[in-house]
Amino acid sequence: MAESYIKTIKTVFSNRNILGIALTTSLWSVANSGWRPFRVMYLKEELGATIYIIGMLSMLTSSEQLLFQLPGGILADKFGRRNIIVYGTTLRIFAPLIYLFATHWTHVIPALILEGAASIYMPAFNAIIADSLPESERGAGYGAYRMITSMPRIFSPMIGGIVMDKMGYREGAKVFLIAAAIVGVIITIVRSRIITETLVQKSRPRMQSGRGLLAQLKPDFKFPRAIKVMIIVAIIGSFGSRMVMEFIPVYAIDVIGLTNTQLGFVQTIMAVIATALSFPGGILSDRFGRKPMILISRIVAPLTLFGITLSSTFQQFFLVRCTNSIGGALGGGAMGFAGGPAWNALIADLVPMENRATVMGTISTLAGFVGAPASLIGGYLWATFSPQLPFQISMVAGIIGAAIFAIGVKEPKRSIT
Repeated sequence: MAESYIKTIKTVFSNRNILGIALTTSLWSVANSGWRPFRVMYLKEELGATIYIIGMLSMLTSSEQLLFQLPGGILADKFGRRNIIVYGTTLRIFAPLIYLFATHWTHVIPALILEGAASIYMPAFNAIIADSLPESERGAGYGAYRMITSMPRIFSPMIGGIVMDKMGYREGAKVFLIAAAIVGVIITIVRSRIITETLVQKSRPRMQSGRGLLAQLKPDFKFPRAIKVMIIVAIIGSFGSRMVMEFIPVYAIDVIGLTNTQLGFVQTIMAVIATALSFPGGILSDRFGRKPMILISRIVAPLTLFGITLSSTFQQFFLVRCTNSIGGALGGGAMGFAGGPAWNALIADLVPMENRATVMGTISTLAGFVGAPASLIGGYLWATFSPQLPFQISMVAGIIGAAIFAIGVKEPKRSIT
């Protein structure tokens, strides 16, 4: 077994596409994850956003993503993965600059729109990983990607927390936003030169405009039953997680009483866990099946979100969040509708290469459509009733989604090497 694992590691890390997108994503994370855990506090303390406004801004981001991910997936299946990735990456350059010069929460709305538009390349991103590996090593491939991209989060959040405590949210955020803009330029150039196309078609259609483009954007693929069930699970998981995800830093700092440095430390340890377990989690899904690993994640995630409301000390919050990270690294969907090696590998197992980006885009879009108002609802429940209520509802939604997945999804037979 050890020799098989070593062979898998060599295969995965020798793949140019996986290494290219993983290393560039890691570079982006170095700058972005330094301030991202404190973005909500930046909006609240420096730009005048209330909890309800923060929920509304999160809803806007979700709405923008749902507009772009399905078209992005269809375009990636019809015209190739590489160009969609490069164009989407280019859009990420401008959002940090808008945050940088914002003086009121309304000023960041264009940045949220750009971040949503940039999500057009995410289905192509996930599809190109699946395309680049044999079926028996897809879980390991996604795990390797997660492992590499989690490494910067080991130190960046901790550094970010220290910077925020020393310099304040405004000046501290500037450091990372300037870095993010510079890095955005670099990774756009690198991806345009390194990533190679994986979708090979005998006669790839030309991209049209107007009504012709709309006709080309129409999906031409019938979804398997298991995918339909996964869409339902993704929708429920997206709604539950988005109801609380933006508010976790606020709850940690304002309700439990953590400092920015302590919150950054928690994020750092979570990244250590994700880095250590993502690749083994992918290998385990190749060896023992996708479904068991996904179920672990989908049960652990909602329970730990509820566990946050039971936390009153740094130690308790630390334990709960680390448990969440373990579940996310092993399975998929700890952050909502997808994201884990087993989840993405299962989609790739169920769907032909020429339709993968379309399916991934469809799942993201439908999950985003239903999940879009969740943050607004979460903010309302927080402000009107209690900060704990949205977390409790999120737990119920997550458990329901896990039950539907357990009953409704049958994993296809695979060749295991």
